[in-house]
Amino acid sequence: MGRQGQATDVDALIAQVIAREGDYSDHPADRGGATRFGISEAVARVDGYGGPMRALPLARAEAIYRRLYWVAPGLDKVAALAPRLAEELFDTGVNMGTVVAATFLQRALNALNRGARDYPDLAADGRVGPATLAALRAFLDHRGAAGEVVLLKAVEALQGERYLTLAERRPANEAFLYGWLADRLS
Repeated sequence: MGRQGQATDVDALIAQVIAREGDYSDHPADRGGATRFGISEAVARVDGYGGPMRALPLARAEAIYRRLYWVAPGLDKVAALAPRLAEELFDTGVNMGTVVAATFLQRALNALNRGARDYPDLAADGRVGPATLAALRAFLDHRGAAGEVVLLKAVEALQGERYLTLAERRPANEAFLYGWLADRLS
C-alpha cells in the first residue's frame, strides 16, 4: 500500500504505456530505431529477444517493462512511499531511461531538503537505493501528503526542461516535442 492508501497497479501503468507507444514504429527521426510497444530493439536484444521487432510478443514487452523499468530501478519501493511519484518516474524512465528518472528524483530531493537540514544531500547517481529511499521518507514525513505533489511537480519540471533541451539541440526532435509534452506532463 502506498502512503495515499492505495497500491500502485503496475499492470495498469504498463498497459497505459503500451497504449500510448503503439504497436510497431520505426520513425526515421527517432535515434532509438525500431520499437514495438515502446520497447526499443536495443532493449529487446539486451533482454535476449532475437526475433524481428515486428514480432516481439506483447507478453515479452510487458515483462520487460515490469522487470527493467519498475523493479530493477526500485520503483516498487518508491511506490510504497509515494505511489503517484513512482508512476511518474516509471513513465519518465520508459521515455528517458531509468537512470535519468532516478537522477531527477535525487536532484529534486536535494533541492527540497532545506540546505540538508531535513536529510543529507544525495549523490545524484541515478540509483534508487537505501539513501534515496531514506531521503524520500524523511521528505514525506516532514512535508506530509502535499509533499508528494510538490516533489512530483519538481520531477515534471526537470522532465519538461530536458524535452525542450533535446529539441533545441537536435531539430529532428521537434517532431516529437509536442507529443512528449502533451502525453507526459500534467
